[in-house]
Amino acid sequence: MDMEGMPGYKPGWRLGGASVAIGLLSVLLSAQTQPATKPGAAETAAAQLTIPAGTKVPLTLRHAISTRGSREGDAVYAETTFPLVINDRVLIPSGTYVQGRISHIQRGGKVSGRAEVLMHFTTLIYPSGYTVMLPGSLENAPGVDKTKVSDSEGTVRADSQTAQKVGTVAGAGVTGAIIGAAAGGVKGMGIGGAASAAVGTAVALLTRGNDVKMDAGTSVEMVIQRDILVDASRVPNSTRSAAVAQ
Repeated sequence: MDMEGMPGYKPGWRLGGASVAIGLLSVLLSAQTQPATKPGAAETAAAQLTIPAGTKVPLTLRHAISTRGSREGDAVYAETTFPLVINDRVLIPSGTYVQGRISHIQRGGKVSGRAEVLMHFTTLIYPSGYTVMLPGSLENAPGVDKTKVSDSEGTVRADSQTAQKVGTVAGAGVTGAIIGAAAGGVKGMGIGGAASAAVGTAVALLTRGNDVKMDAGTSVEMVIQRDILVDASRVPNSTRSAAVAQ
C-alpha cells in the first residue's frame, strides 16, 4: 500500500516508524544480554559459617576399639558431648555424630614394640541429617588408661611394660632364692635364684605388652585439621542434639 497517496500523509513518517522499531529491538536485545544478578559477597558470607583449623571438639566413643579385637580399616563411631560455639553462634551442637576410620593398628610385641591405634575422623552428621566432610585427628585421649597420644597424627600408644617385666624377673629370682636356701643353704639359694630368674625371664618374654582398650563411652578429643565451611541455614542454632535445622 502506498502511504504517500493517503490523505494527511507527511514525508518522513516511514523513516520515523522504522526508527522506533529499531529502538525497541535494541532495548530487547540489551535486556537479554544483561548478566543475571549474582548474590553479593556479604550474602554469600552470611550463608556460610567457618569452623577454623585447630578447633578441638570433645567426643565420646559409641563403640569399643582395642588392639586385640579391632582391625585396620574398621569404622569409628563417636558423638560430640558439648556444643561448639564461636562468636555466639552454635557451629556443632552436642549430640552430632562423628564418623571415622582406623588407619593403623598393632598389638604389643612379646619382646619389643608397644600396642598402638591411629584413627582419623572424616564426617560430621548433624541431627538434621546434614553431612559435612572434614579432616580430623585425635588430639587427646583422657579416658584411656595406661596410654598416651604419641605424635601429631594422634597415635594412641600403650605405656611401656619394661618395669613390669623387670619386676617379673626379679620377683621370680627372689622367690627361687628363698626356696633354694630353705632346701640347701647358700649353695641351694644360688641355684634356686638362677633357675627361677630364668623362668621369670621366659615368662616376661612370652607376655605381650598392654593392649590399647577404648570402651564405648570413652572420652577423647578431636582436632579439626583445616578450615571447614558449613551451610548456616542447615546448622541449627541450638545446643540440643534433638534440634531441627531452621
